[in-house]
Amino acid sequence: MSKFKWAILGPGAIANKFADDLTIVPDAELYAVGSRNVERADDFAKKYNIPKAYGSYEEMVKDKEIDCVYISTPHPMHIDAALLCIDNGLNVLCEKPFAMNKKEAQAMIDAAQKKGVFIMEAHWTRFLPAIRKTVSWIKNGKIGDVRMIHCDFSFRADFDPESRLLKKELGGGGLLDVGCYTLSMATMIFGNNPDVITSVGDMGATGVDEQTAMLLKYGGGQIAVLSCGVRTSTYHTLNVFGERGSININGFWCADSATLKVDGEEPVTFTEKEGNGYNYEAIAVMEAIHAGKKESNLMTHAETLAIAELSDTIREQLGLRYLSETSI
Repeated sequence: MSKFKWAILGPGAIANKFADDLTIVPDAELYAVGSRNVERADDFAKKYNIPKAYGSYEEMVKDKEIDCVYISTPHPMHIDAALLCIDNGLNVLCEKPFAMNKKEAQAMIDAAQKKGVFIMEAHWTRFLPAIRKTVSWIKNGKIGDVRMIHCDFSFRADFDPESRLLKKELGGGGLLDVGCYTLSMATMIFGNNPDVITSVGDMGATGVDEQTAMLLKYGGGQIAVLSCGVRTSTYHTLNVFGERGSININGFWCADSATLKVDGEEPVTFTEKEGNGYNYEAIAVMEAIHAGKKESNLMTHAETLAIAELSDTIREQLGLRYLSETSI
């Protein structure tokens, strides 16, 4: 079987981690890289021995050898990059947050479905072995019905109003940058439709949320307690509380282990991870495309839209609207 040819659109920091992990994925080849700056594309290509380096996105997407494009630009640019790839018949793995809002996310998915190509939001955490084991424990009733989750992902960045993390023009703020991880865990465990959404946030000097706390309540009484931020350091934990036990994951977003605590039994810790963790996501995408699928069963279009809608509602409560948006 010939190698599966990946292309990277936007060779930034996260693209380096993805590129590193493709080296340990069987049958994967990092074939092309595209940047708006040819020197940057050339430097990235030399670093990873990539055969093709393009100085524009438009030039790269004309390459018919590409099997899938990994989009890792800042999130306000996701929709234009994705539609460009889709228009040229290319499969897409797009970094999270998938889009700036649900309207954009729906447009991207609709375009992919019309063109008949694969598209998925790159919630790579979903594919980590420790997270898959957590889902298995829950489905197998190890801790009984889940009643509550606590999930936090915040870090303290230096105050730089021109940085991607804080600049409004670049989609800055905690919710879109890392809050999407916590929302992804909530939808993974409880489903797509909370009955009640309540949020508060601290809007900083640049007009984006520096930290946000969210409460989601579901129809069966389940509650998700979530927090995120880019100016506050927290533990990055996911705790799942069931009727007769709990599951704890430290550093959940890049997890290498998960601990199951069943009432009256000794704790059990599962440990497994190779590379940075992006390799599991890449393998899942390759398998889905080889099988002729247009979406992943572990990160469905419906969940992507649900997460986007949750984010829209939370931002409406915070009074946060981005400059690139036509509407929320």
